[in-house]
Amino acid sequence: MSGHDPSALPGGVFRVHWVPGTDRLLGVCYCGAEQDFEDPVDLWNWLLAHPDAPASTEEGRMART
Repeated sequence: MSGHDPSALPGGVFRVHWVPGTDRLLGVCYCGAEQDFEDPVDLWNWLLAHPDAPASTEEGRMART
């Protein structure tokens, strides 16, 4: 079977959650940082760039806009 192995990604797992009742998506970095977005492209750009400066879980939480 061919394909990309997600466990081979450096760092950990990124998660994307739909925020019920809204048009927003919540991105969660493996370091614990969270931020919500309307645009999925912006969300993935943030997630893929974020681990360059990982923070602790408490420090990584970003204010929701």
